[in-house]
Amino acid sequence: MDFLEDIEILDCPICGGAALLEEENGWCLYVTCLDCGCSTAEIPFKNEEEKKDAARRAVNTWNMGKVISMGPGE
Repeated sequence: MDFLEDIEILDCPICGGAALLEEENGWCLYVTCLDCGCSTAEIPFKNEEEKKDAARRAVNTWNMGKVISMGPGE
């Protein structure tokens, strides 16, 4: 995924940990924190062009702080 070189993924908005863009079985992308496990929603794609858009959307969502977190009591 060479197009990812142009996309900056910020640190986790919950704990400040490192983030990673992950692909799920060739149908969706999402960003997740390697420390606390919070993540964005899954962004589906069907082809390479949609995959690029899905990556940008997932990272933009993450960078805005819109994440799913399984905190205490959830």
